[in-house]
Amino acid sequence: METRKTKLGVDHPDTLRSMVNIASTYRSQGRWETAEELGLQVMETLKIKLGVNHPDTLASMAHLASTYSDQGRWDAAEELELQVIEMSKTKMGPDHPDTLTSMANLASTYSNQGRWKEAEELQATELEICSRVLGQEHPHTLTSMANLALIWKENGRDVDALKLMKQCVEVRARILGANHPYTLSSSTTLFGWETE
Repeated sequence: METRKTKLGVDHPDTLRSMVNIASTYRSQGRWETAEELGLQVMETLKIKLGVNHPDTLASMAHLASTYSDQGRWDAAEELELQVIEMSKTKMGPDHPDTLTSMANLASTYSNQGRWKEAEELQATELEICSRVLGQEHPHTLTSMANLALIWKENGRDVDALKLMKQCVEVRARILGANHPYTLSSSTTLFGWETE
């Protein structure tokens, strides 16, 4: 990264991509302050260089929101995620995969805050759009399905959650294979629910 800063400049796209990757590594290592500092630097540079509505800027905002979520800083994460959703809808449209991912991220933040009604409404909307736009067997749709089942389970809708997770496991096994990590994760969750 330092070499790119020197050779290409701090605001060169390749330098900024390197900074995003390093911030992600810091986040994975639990080095929140360093990840946040780098993420803020990238986001502010991209806002100036490319504009606030540019897809790369929106992606940097989403990465920073994830850093906040990883720290349990739900209000800060929510604030950024709401901005990303609105700008993504405007720039790329309400059905764009990046917009859908932003919706799922905000639904997750609501879940982490115990705001089940808001989480359920947003996740159900995201699932409906994924099913319609990407198809019912698309991996993103299946993730959305699993996420909604988890929200329902936390919200006491055990029968609905169990039914939806069964459907998710069946489709994931058929599409991704029985030994795919996502299939195994959903299968483990389903098994746990069935044996409660």
